[in-house]
Amino acid sequence: MNSKRKIAVVITARPSYSRIKTALQAIQQHPELELQVIVSASALLERYGSAVNYIEQDGFTIAAKVFNVLEGENLTAAAKTTGLGILELSTVFDNLKPDIVVTIADRFETMATAIAASYMNIPLAHVQGGEVTGNIDEKVRHAITKLSDYHFVASAGAYERVMKLGENPKFVFNTGCPSIDLAAEVLKQTNTAFDPYKKYGGVGNHPNLSNGYVVVMQHPVTNEYKESRKHIEETLEAVKDLSKPVLWFWPNVDAGADGTSNGIRAFREHHQPKHMHFFKNMEGEDFLRLLLKADCLVGNSSVGIRECAYLGVPVVNIGTRQHKRERGNNVVDVDYNAAKIKNAIASIQQNPKPHSSLIYGNGNAGKTIADLLATVPLLFHKTIEY
Repeated sequence: MNSKRKIAVVITARPSYSRIKTALQAIQQHPELELQVIVSASALLERYGSAVNYIEQDGFTIAAKVFNVLEGENLTAAAKTTGLGILELSTVFDNLKPDIVVTIADRFETMATAIAASYMNIPLAHVQGGEVTGNIDEKVRHAITKLSDYHFVASAGAYERVMKLGENPKFVFNTGCPSIDLAAEVLKQTNTAFDPYKKYGGVGNHPNLSNGYVVVMQHPVTNEYKESRKHIEETLEAVKDLSKPVLWFWPNVDAGADGTSNGIRAFREHHQPKHMHFFKNMEGEDFLRLLLKADCLVGNSSVGIRECAYLGVPVVNIGTRQHKRERGNNVVDVDYNAAKIKNAIASIQQNPKPHSSLIYGNGNAGKTIADLLATVPLLFHKTIEY
C-alpha cells in the first residue's frame, strides 16, 4: 500500500512554472511525497511558449492536462476560462485523489484550482499569497488565501497580510519564493553564457550582446486592458533608438494581450529595428542568466521585483501592475511615458548595479515547502479555534 502523500501541483502559465520548479523537484525527491503535476491553461499553448515542453524536459511526469483557455483575451474570456477550469479540474482531482492541492500566485486560472479543491474537501496550499499589487490579481490572490488551508508566503510583508486576513498562524509560513532558489543557483554558476538566438530562435536581427543589452518584458494590466496597445507603444518608442541591443519577450495571456501583441507586431513591421530581437519564451534558468548580464530589465514583470532584487539587476518598472509589491533597491518606477522610460534606462546605465536583496528569500524555499507538505495535518476546514 502506498503511504506517500499525493501532492497535486497545478501549473497554469509560463511564469508559474519558474515560481514552483524547485518545490516540484523537492516534492519529487521527498521520500514521503508523491508528486502529481497537472498542467492547464496557457502553459499548454504554443503561442505562449509551451511551458509544458520545459516541464517534461526537466523530467517531470505530467499526470493530467487541462485545456481550458477560451480565445479572446478579454474579460469575458478570462471569466469563462476560469469556469471551464473548475469543471475540468474537478474531474482531474476526482481521478487523481490528491491529499493536498498546491496552487500558485494570482493568475485568474488559479482561482479555478482553488474553487475546485475547496468544494471537493481537498486541503489546499497556496504559494505566494498575501502580496499586493492593486489590480484584479490582488482580488484573486486574497480570495485564494481565504480558500486555502496552508500558506507558503514569499516575504515578511506578505506574512503579515495573510495573518491580517484572519488565517490560522499555525499554517502560515514565510518560506521565501521558490523562484529565488533558481536565482541562487544561477549566481553560483561560474559559466552563465549561452547563445539565446541559437537556442531559442525568435524573430528579428541578432545584435551583438557582448557590450550589454536591455531586456523587455511587459504584460497587459487587466484593469487597464483597453489601453494595452497604447501602453506598449510608449515602451516601444522608448527603446526604438537605444544604442544597446534590446531583447523583447512576449506577454502573458491576459485581457489586453491582443493589444500588446498587435502593437509589437505593427512596430516590428513598420520599423524593422536592427537592434531588437523578439522571443516567445525561454527556460527559467536561461532567462535569469540573460538578466544577470543585462544592463536592466524594462517592463512590468514580477521577475523584476523578485529575482532581479536577489540578482542585483536594475529594473525600470512601468505602470501599475506591480503597484504595491515590496521592492528591493533595484527598482525605478515610471509611468507609461516614453520619455520617462528612456530617461530611467539612461540613468541606470550610468550608475553601478545595486546590491543583492533577500527580501523574497535566501534560496531554500522549495525544500522548505516540500518538508511542510509532508508534515502539516491534513485539513480542509477552518473551524479550529485559534
